[in-house]
Amino acid sequence: MGIFTRFRDIISSNINAMLDRAEDPEKLIRLMIREMEDTLVELKSACAGVMAEAKKAQRQRDEAAERCRFWSGKADLAVSKGRDDLAREALVEKRRYQERSETLDRELSDHRSLSDQYQEDIRQLEEKLKSAREKQRLLVQRHIHAERKRRAQEDMRRVDSTEAVFKFDELEGRIERMEAEAELVNFGRRHNLEDQLNRLSVDEDIERELERLKARRSADTGKTA
Repeated sequence: MGIFTRFRDIISSNINAMLDRAEDPEKLIRLMIREMEDTLVELKSACAGVMAEAKKAQRQRDEAAERCRFWSGKADLAVSKGRDDLAREALVEKRRYQERSETLDRELSDHRSLSDQYQEDIRQLEEKLKSAREKQRLLVQRHIHAERKRRAQEDMRRVDSTEAVFKFDELEGRIERMEAEAELVNFGRRHNLEDQLNRLSVDEDIERELERLKARRSADTGKTA
């Protein structure tokens, strides 16, 4: 593919549409940028060659114009000396250099026109390359942002899972403590109740024993009387 064909394809390309259709946009934009950079190097090299040719044509045209003026002066001198034969030969040389100068003028104009076109192509391609690099920068930022978001979500899921386990363990521990405290409360009450009931049993025994003592004493007193 020639440099101009590649240039036209690049300039006419719709980067956004191509990236939207691409399976791997980052890889595609890298390839596009590389192609643009290579084409830009070739364009600049070609432009430099044309500019060098233009300078050469300019120098040769100036030399031809100088020789044209030289032979014009010689023709005038020959005429002033009555040497028409030499004047004719001088005019022939003058015409030859004049034609050469005119040819070089056209070449110089073509070179300048081509150089201007190259410079415009370079400007357009540099703008396209700048746009592509900006697209690449945005794609890289989106990729980094997406990667950070993915990692953050994974971290959040891990944290949520850890916190859930921790909260469950904490709740289980609280329930166990509450159950233990309840058992201690019931334990104290149970012993207090048992003590009271035991005391009641003891009191009844003592009362019965007391009644027996009283009855025996009363019987003894009656016998004595």
